[in-house]
Amino acid sequence: MAQRILSGQIPEGSTINVPDLQADLGVSLTAVREALKVLTAKGLVDARQKRGTFVRPRSDWNLLDADMIRWHFDDDVRPELLEELHEVRGIVEPAAARLAALRADDSHLTALDAALEEMASATDDVAAAIADLAFHRALLAATGNELLTKMEVIMETGLADRDRLVHKVKPSDDPLPSHRRVVDAVRAHDPVAAEQAMRELLAKAAEDLTEVRGSAPRGSKAHGSKAHGSKARGSKPRGRRA
Repeated sequence: MAQRILSGQIPEGSTINVPDLQADLGVSLTAVREALKVLTAKGLVDARQKRGTFVRPRSDWNLLDADMIRWHFDDDVRPELLEELHEVRGIVEPAAARLAALRADDSHLTALDAALEEMASATDDVAAAIADLAFHRALLAATGNELLTKMEVIMETGLADRDRLVHKVKPSDDPLPSHRRVVDAVRAHDPVAAEQAMRELLAKAAEDLTEVRGSAPRGSKAHGSKAHGSKARGSKPRGRRA
């Protein structure tokens, strides 16, 4: 249901016919009502007397909600949204690296080192993705800023789907050097170097997205189409993490 709204299949301002939706989805009326409660809490829909349940304007949607971000990607990987998430990362993570260099203690450095070790020992895409998420989560935690730490919800969803998209068309790169430069600068308590290292890491990630958009076949998910492109044959290489 959320995907239909997010994709525009159920347009903003339109009234939702609950019985028709129930029949279309093949679920119980109770399930539809519970789903509508969830969507109401996320700003997608509202219910009013005499008007019924309707889709709220996009400006009211809680686009930073982790479920909302995931729902955007569940049906189709949208490079446009990935680029917006990358812009958010470009604002947040260099500043986070700077703060981490000023505030990180031994426990934070231990967590960052552990993430690097996981990255080095990863033998497949899943393990590499987990290590990558652990690194960025540890970096945010090292800022000592509780609000920045909560940004991990957005970062994790964006990172996971970026990796899923990039792996389809990109050969593998070693993620360790760029991530290690960030950790080394944090360990040295050098905020300028930490911020710069993170900017360089993100710049390469931006290049990856640009290459993906240019090399993905028409009609594939990387072009935002509902039609699914062919999957690459053979084993998937471990893609570059950022």
